[in-house]
Amino acid sequence: MAASAPRPWWHYLWIGVIGRSPKRTAVRIAVYVVVAWGVFGYVLRPMRVAGISMEPTYKLNQVNFINRWSYLKREPQRGDVVAVRMAGESVLYLKRIIGLPGERLRIRQGQVYIDDEPLREEYVKNRAPWNESEMELGPDEYFLVGDNRGMASRDHEHGAVRRSKIVGKVLL
Repeated sequence: MAASAPRPWWHYLWIGVIGRSPKRTAVRIAVYVVVAWGVFGYVLRPMRVAGISMEPTYKLNQVNFINRWSYLKREPQRGDVVAVRMAGESVLYLKRIIGLPGERLRIRQGQVYIDDEPLREEYVKNRAPWNESEMELGPDEYFLVGDNRGMASRDHEHGAVRRSKIVGKVLL
């Protein structure tokens, strides 16, 4: 039995990158591309935190993923951190849901009251003496606010939004 000639270095590189079956590798790559396109095009959306309104929970420039399918079978819940369209189609804000449809909500000296009961919010580390008049949320409205309540209320995007403006729930 004759010994075979040694193979050139590029043969091993080819096997390492492409594999022993180029057709199978091409099919595998095509499947990965389609799955990634579907997941990141329709289910998960990456989002970079661009402000300080959610600190200390979410830091400036932190990247998170928004699950756009999270509310297909259930409605948003109090405490959920969501991506919401508050200023047009392409601008997303990261906010926490504190008020649910049909509830009466007010903020007095930084304390949130839901139906005249104080809301416990362990995630809020700093509180400025915000004041918001009592409001009743509509049947399709949620009250959203950031976790950094140490900022002045006028510098903080918050308020009631319709359910259709909520894009999805934050994963991380």
